[in-house]
Amino acid sequence: MPDEKNTSKNSRATKRLRQVSNHLNLPPDYADVRAHISTLKSVAATPDPSRRGYIRQKQAGKLWVRERLEHLLDANSFEEIGSLSGKVTWEKTGPIREKPVSFTPSNNVQGFGKLRGRKILLTADDFSLRGGHADGSLTAKTIHGEKLALALKVPVVKLVDGSSGGGSVTTIRKEGWSYLPYVPMFHQVIRQLNEGIPNVGAVLGPAIGLGAARVTTCHFSVMAADVGSLFNAGPEVVKGATFEEELSFQDLGGPMIHCTNGTIDNMAANEAECFEQLRTVLTYLPNCGRYNPPPVTPCDDPEDREDEALRSIIPRKQTRMYNPWTIIRSVVDRDSFFEIGALWGRTAISGLARLGGRPVGVISLNCEVNSGALDASGSQKLARLLKLCDVMNLPVLQFIDVPGYAIGTVAERTATMRWGIELAKTYFSTTTPIFNVITRRAYGVAGGVMLGARDPVVQVAWPSGQWGSLPLEGGIEVGHRHELREAEQQGGVWKKKERYDELEEEYRRLMNPVRTANAFGVEEIIDPKDTRGVVCSWARHIYEVLMPIRLAERAAGRIVPVFS
Repeated sequence: MPDEKNTSKNSRATKRLRQVSNHLNLPPDYADVRAHISTLKSVAATPDPSRRGYIRQKQAGKLWVRERLEHLLDANSFEEIGSLSGKVTWEKTGPIREKPVSFTPSNNVQGFGKLRGRKILLTADDFSLRGGHADGSLTAKTIHGEKLALALKVPVVKLVDGSSGGGSVTTIRKEGWSYLPYVPMFHQVIRQLNEGIPNVGAVLGPAIGLGAARVTTCHFSVMAADVGSLFNAGPEVVKGATFEEELSFQDLGGPMIHCTNGTIDNMAANEAECFEQLRTVLTYLPNCGRYNPPPVTPCDDPEDREDEALRSIIPRKQTRMYNPWTIIRSVVDRDSFFEIGALWGRTAISGLARLGGRPVGVISLNCEVNSGALDASGSQKLARLLKLCDVMNLPVLQFIDVPGYAIGTVAERTATMRWGIELAKTYFSTTTPIFNVITRRAYGVAGGVMLGARDPVVQVAWPSGQWGSLPLEGGIEVGHRHELREAEQQGGVWKKKERYDELEEEYRRLMNPVRTANAFGVEEIIDPKDTRGVVCSWARHIYEVLMPIRLAERAAGRIVPVFS
């Protein structure tokens, strides 16, 4: 009997619903609403070849926003958020009936997708619609996306092509009043950066104002050399403010400006290469450094692999240079080194790599530029990498060959000491583990900062190691000025040179690294061929023993890294 009653009630409810629908002349299955949704989604996903913005996009050699999604993401993985947002013109077709007759989608596409099977949150500008300005209806979507990334702990990929939420003077005319230019999404962005939720961005067109700020804020950024540019304001605004005329996007802020001054980390040849760099860099980073370790991958490169060529890579003649990238690529897993900032701060080398499949940050000095003396931009580059590694829980492997901070008038004018000390602050305020491999020189304040930022230090030296307060070149002149002057007065220039050579021979004998090891001034001197085995063993210990402790400390709020 109860089943018959329920059946009777359901029948009456269905009949009543049909009567209401017939009265309103509306389909009971909401086919009309579903048709609206289908129509609007179709318009948003289909390019309009006659639209001026789309024509301009193609003439500039750029992919349309939906084409970018297809090229970047795993096939059929995109799940859009806000697919119906935009401006619709409706036409009334009957009592409470209407249909869309035109639709201008939001000029910012957002949603979830996958990169090599990994879920990410994507935001991509459509420069073909209002140049990415705020009056293209994207600000609310942007804020929502930033909040979602914080809540769900997923990496964020930003494809910037336009002002990405920046305003237009036409907004004032449309609204009838002028607004205060708040940037509310930055509250969420800064939290993401410091929690270690990866933010990576690509400049795929003109990144203007807020768009430029959004991509520059990222943990990692890349610019397409053929179509990318970045500036605070475009050529017309610059012309009115500074009277600089006839500037192209490339003249004002192309890759040869911003990929060489550190505003953007890396340069790529084109959009496809940008996408590949974004995919690659994310393979080293966790979903959220506050709770997750970096992703470990299978490795077929033996951890105990030896390379006897490393024994002779450091020249016996102290003034000769060598290729530091050869050492890096020999020690880390094959083909795993991903350099960050190759075109700027070139006295230093920074990047990501793996040791036995375990991601690490890599720091080296570049003796081929300024003999490896750290300048202002090199210091800034290393500080940025250290902060990245700290928020992402990446241990850092350092190859030390530093003659000190850069000297001379250029070094002083570019505030080398200021930025060198900012680097020192970063070394001593970050907590990620560091392993030092002293390949050759470690001198002065710069050497002391790089070596001594952790207590106890964890390091080894090569037989080619040299260290002290000053390099011998110049150091002998300073320390024995009076003695050398007297020698010159007594026997001329040749007598001075003879005494200098005697002093140099004595110092080089006393600077034998074995003597330092005798006094336990250096913990261990290893055969360079064994370096990979040593550092892989260290990385294995970090990941198996110390990483769980670090994650617990971060979750409890006892370790609070800061990227921004």
